Amino acid sequence: MTDLVTRLQDQAAQCRENGSPLTGALLEGAAEDLAAGGIVADLMAPHLDDPPGSVPSLRLAGGLHRLVLERKAPELALHYPSVGGTGSVEGVWPAAERAIRDNLDELRAQLRRTVQTNEVGRSAALYGALLMVGGPVRLLEIGSSGGLNLRCDAFAYELEDQVLGDPASPVRLVRPWVGPHPEGAVEIVERKGCDPNPIDTSTTDGRLTLTSFVWGDQVARLERLRGAFALADALPATVERLGALEFLTRELDDLPSGVTTVVWHSVVWQYIDPQERKAVDALVDRVGGRTSRRLVRISMEPDQLSGGDYRFRVHVQAWPGGQQVHVADCMGHGPPVRWTGARP
Repeated sequence: MTDLVTRLQDQAAQCRENGSPLTGALLEGAAEDLAAGGIVADLMAPHLDDPPGSVPSLRLAGGLHRLVLERKAPELALHYPSVGGTGSVEGVWPAAERAIRDNLDELRAQLRRTVQTNEVGRSAALYGALLMVGGPVRLLEIGSSGGLNLRCDAFAYELEDQVLGDPASPVRLVRPWVGPHPEGAVEIVERKGCDPNPIDTSTTDGRLTLTSFVWGDQVARLERLRGAFALADALPATVERLGALEFLTRELDDLPSGVTTVVWHSVVWQYIDPQERKAVDALVDRVGGRTSRRLVRISMEPDQLSGGDYRFRVHVQAWPGGQQVHVADCMGHGPPVRWTGARP
């Protein structure tokens, strides 16, 4: 139990550092309640030994937010800007504790869900890397969730003196880049993704799930997500219920000519079994080493620093050649993306 208390506290600190004092206060309160043997100890008992990569703290935060979104926790909702609340952290934990007691069985079910954060802001890293790569592009995403980032070329990227992407887009990323950023345009001619538990963004349940995992006091992220839902209705993309290895084994079997095949993933590596990760690495390296056609891998994944903090690094690996280049650093939710000036 001590380990999970520490993980809740650490996640609370990360939430505060990343601009969500509300989620930080909720998880700090949950950690104290867990340590004291309160209702959170009952709720989290089956998850004491869950691996850190499964992030039970964020599953709890998502479950509470979903109760708010579904109007099942009206007292707690008063604190959530996502539904018009104040954002105040004062009194938020007692309200959350009462919401847990009133909805215990439902929260037990919510905690069995995997984290599904189809974070639209991560497209800032993807789109910039695609500009470096050039097109036309055949985009393959593993851990795609609802596939929203497969539409990255349809978002608006508002720079100081220009707008890249689609200036009329309902998804707007304002000043998302820092440093010697790439410019231009890219054409995506095919969009496919896979996920063991894909989200159907055309359904109410799918949209609730994705919205619940956005921190309830981060309104800009919520606005981007809702804009992406609208785009998804108009711009098709395929997301299949498949694991990463099975999906890529099929899709990389015969690379088409005349396009750049891009394999993309963001903050998904921790959720994939280590053996499958090794197999995916070997597959991509093997295909890249034998083909004369253009293959690129773009990743945005956390890198733990010596002090225990995390930085999210963007790498591009392009074949022929296969050299991996560190092109940017960013936040876990994307912007600001700080370009290094290196190019693949």
